[in-house]
Amino acid sequence: MKRLFLLALLIMSVGMSYAQINTDQVMLTGRNALYYEDYVLAIKRFNAVIAAKPYLSEPYFYRGLAKFYLEDYNGAEYDTSIAIDKSPFNARYYSLRALCRINLGSYGKAEEDYAFSLRQNPMEKGSWHNMILCQMEQHKYDEADLALDSMMHLWPAESNQYTMKAQVAMARKDSVTAEAWIDRAISLDEFDGNAWATKSAFLFQREQYAAADSALTRAINQLPRRAALYVNRAMARYQLDDYRGAMSDYDHAIDLDPGNYVAHLNRGLLRSQVNDINHAIEDFNYVLKLDPDNTLLIYNRALLLDKIGDYRGAIRDISTVIRQYPQFWPGYMQRAAIRRKVGDIYGAERDEFAVTKAEMAVRTGTYCATHKSVRKKSSVNIDEYDQLVEDDAKPDEQYLSEIRGKVQNRQSELKCMDDYHLGFYRFNDEASQYVPYSILLDKLNRKYRMEQSVILYGHEQQLDTMLQKLHLERIPVDIASGNGVQAALDYYQVRDLHNSYLTIDSMIVHGSSTEVNDALLYFLRAQVRVAQINVQQSTMKPGDVRLGFINACHDLKTSSRLAPDFPYAAYNRGNILVRMMEYSDAVEAYSEAIRQDSRMPEAYYNRGIAYILMNNIDKGLADLSQAGELGLYQAYSLIKKYSKEKEQKSRKN
Repeated sequence: MKRLFLLALLIMSVGMSYAQINTDQVMLTGRNALYYEDYVLAIKRFNAVIAAKPYLSEPYFYRGLAKFYLEDYNGAEYDTSIAIDKSPFNARYYSLRALCRINLGSYGKAEEDYAFSLRQNPMEKGSWHNMILCQMEQHKYDEADLALDSMMHLWPAESNQYTMKAQVAMARKDSVTAEAWIDRAISLDEFDGNAWATKSAFLFQREQYAAADSALTRAINQLPRRAALYVNRAMARYQLDDYRGAMSDYDHAIDLDPGNYVAHLNRGLLRSQVNDINHAIEDFNYVLKLDPDNTLLIYNRALLLDKIGDYRGAIRDISTVIRQYPQFWPGYMQRAAIRRKVGDIYGAERDEFAVTKAEMAVRTGTYCATHKSVRKKSSVNIDEYDQLVEDDAKPDEQYLSEIRGKVQNRQSELKCMDDYHLGFYRFNDEASQYVPYSILLDKLNRKYRMEQSVILYGHEQQLDTMLQKLHLERIPVDIASGNGVQAALDYYQVRDLHNSYLTIDSMIVHGSSTEVNDALLYFLRAQVRVAQINVQQSTMKPGDVRLGFINACHDLKTSSRLAPDFPYAAYNRGNILVRMMEYSDAVEAYSEAIRQDSRMPEAYYNRGIAYILMNNIDKGLADLSQAGELGLYQAYSLIKKYSKEKEQKSRKN
């Protein structure tokens, strides 16, 4: 299997001579954060250096490196391109940008970057290796062969280039030449795990399963963390009737790669063959979550559900298969037998009549061959439902290094960030570098003589009992002193939304509604309206919910009109429009917020979500990248997810 060498991009100091010692210190702490794999914090540090000294190339390079590790390849490519513009002869920059471009599928551009990097440093083996892989992706086999000849000239005693020679020959369908190159690689280095893994494929094709098992064991000894090798060895052991060894290998593969589709599927099929029924069903359920339309597996599960007495589940699954394959006669016979068990004689007779009418023989015997049949993962032949699977998909060339604390692997829903609120308490987020503020808050606190300063915050937080008691006791004092804003907020803090709304609504109705400060009154009324909908939505009519959202949007538009430099009103309006599924208008609202404050990460994040909901993945990913750059680490999980979806769609097209 092809793999890319992840370049050992240096994170150590490169002798920067900055004018100010504090900038040096920030760069140092940023590189320290990279070393400890705290990529979000590293981006924050490099942002500060870029803001102070935008003419330097290194902070862009290191920020790009942090984004690369977060799998934000678009953002990393953008940053490394800026670094290259500022320092066009640094080979490291080209190497990193090439890695980004490989992950984005831009193999031609990546090849150009590697070619430039090799002109600067022709002894960089990783660049040779990756450039050749790029050439192979483009089917430029002649160029790949020539490059490999150069590698063999530079490093004649190393086996890796001979293994790659075999890969080129295999791509040309020349298996004889390929195996000769593999044997040459093994003769040079008997500890080359990749060579042994490739050798096992030739042995498996010749049905030399014992030799394939031995070759894969040699490969695993050198590459013990590669799950695919255990899956392949399990296939060889299965052919040798070593079910215990095969099961152990599948278990080990799943320990290394819990989401391994083929390992779960084959382990389930193997468990069903040895009558470990309940555990087999667990494996099938897991695979069907990943691939719910896999009718071959649905039929397997039906057979097992029948064995454990879940007849309704078995009938449901077989019916699903028959809808997909209306001439799958064994399915009709199986369903007829199960229907008789539950007393559905009429349904059973209908199934049996369908088979008789078609005058087709039902396959009930055992298929015999010189070796056990194995189907391709992509096969949809229902007659192969009980065969183990070999993965015929293109090898995954993404970087699978075990990076501690990779935030992009945390599951993030396609859900907007919270509204901004007026209140007294802010939820601390160490990763966030954005503090919402408006001069209107100072004016509000002075005008209404607030006992406790009003602030903007994003994340709603439940108050403890002591704080709730504080606000409850303060409400009568607020009313007696005529401080309506503080009373409305105190009501809001204890979730008395009805009185909070009445208080702020009275101030708007009886006030002049012309002062800039009143922008916050409309903002607060919209905040309370939305909170009321959130609490009561399950009991409200859809029309009333929509009307409530429309009224809240009207308040926020008024707030924006009274205070054109207050971005939080437009941002909250965008959130409401997303909930109303008016995504185009939501994009406009978020864009208005971004024009007013280009450093608001939540606005980019939510606009990215709106774009994705509009099926504009490219713009969505660009916005999510910007949100991640501004410190909103949740963006990287979505970037990873939708980048993969985009790649899968492009492959299908």
